[in-house]
Amino acid sequence: MADDLFEGLPPPSADPPPPPSPEIQLRQPQPEPRKPPKPRKTASFSCDSSSPAPAPPPPAAPKPILKSALKRPNPAESTPEETVPEKKKLRFKTTTDASEQQVIEAMQKIASHIKTPAKFSKASKLAIQLIQAGSVKAETSDYFFAILEAAMESPTSCTDPSMRADYHALFSAAQDASECLDKKQKNQLTTWTIRAVMANELFTDDSFLFSKAAGRLKEAISNLPVATEDDDREEAAVLEDGTKIADEDDQTKQDVTSAAPAENNDELSDPFGLDAFLTPASTKKDDRTKEKKDNKITKEEEETKRFLRSKREALVLCLEIAARRYKTPWCQTVIDILAKHAFDNIARFTLKQRTAIEKLWVSIREQHNRRKQGKSVTGKLDVNAFEWLQQKYSTEKISIRHSVSGSGGRKTETWLG
Repeated sequence: MADDLFEGLPPPSADPPPPPSPEIQLRQPQPEPRKPPKPRKTASFSCDSSSPAPAPPPPAAPKPILKSALKRPNPAESTPEETVPEKKKLRFKTTTDASEQQVIEAMQKIASHIKTPAKFSKASKLAIQLIQAGSVKAETSDYFFAILEAAMESPTSCTDPSMRADYHALFSAAQDASECLDKKQKNQLTTWTIRAVMANELFTDDSFLFSKAAGRLKEAISNLPVATEDDDREEAAVLEDGTKIADEDDQTKQDVTSAAPAENNDELSDPFGLDAFLTPASTKKDDRTKEKKDNKITKEEEETKRFLRSKREALVLCLEIAARRYKTPWCQTVIDILAKHAFDNIARFTLKQRTAIEKLWVSIREQHNRRKQGKSVTGKLDVNAFEWLQQKYSTEKISIRHSVSGSGGRKTETWLG
């Protein structure tokens, strides 16, 4: 039998491998031409041995083609600057590095505008921004205090319904800058804070916040010292009419003019002023130091008395504001406790303030007794909705017949069915 013609050929079912695409062929790194291997130097030995000669090492396998070479290269990324130009955005600085002179000028402008009620909201927000930016320092504390003084120029404006929130925010933020103020300014800020913060918190509709403000008010009353007769006399002196003050000013002017001729007589007795040199210098220094100490003590005492007087007035104002809210049912218990505490500590207030607290306590006690009897604040009995409707319809004439009123008309046919 003749030799098979298809011997050594692949089976007809096997498809030939597809030729690589021209793109892949171009991207494939072309293998470097192999250099002919250099002939190795071998040493020949003439000694006979039974062991066969070592076989030559196998040729190195070709390096595989990396898959990364077959990947399509990424297109060149277009930069956003070339495609879409960036639009300029307006950005406002929250913190400014202003000089001290610029801060002083800004504070002076705020102080001039904050007096106007229509401009108070905007001016107070600018003042708060200065506090938050840290612009209130020891060098600018006097100008900042002038802003607060201008804001409290009218004592009743801080409780105005349209300005309460702004006053509360301003004087709450002012506590962060109190370290830069002196003792006198701190005392004044404490009094203003009672009027602008604590008093406005008593107008709240939140029962928790109202109770918290009442607790702070009770604590402030407990911290007051007991009032003395001197405090009563000073209060009476402060409340004098302007006519008396004007008369006192005129009298002081007359005293000055009457003292002028006496000084002229002294000058005539010692025209050259030699008597002054006869007194020892040590006694003069001692007198000066004593006068300075006495003046310093009197100033501190006057400042302490003034601070206590203004603080008592602010606390009485808070008590009056709380008493006005006794018509609100959820405020009544808190106000009862607060008024009782103020009446128990009535000795810590001056004569006129004691009279006001007594009247306030009598009014609240009467309303409290009405509540015990089941009556409302107005004096009428407290009734719920059912009792009110029961009382209302007890006098109405309703017919037993269907859809007919007591008078026989058919006006109630629509809503009775």
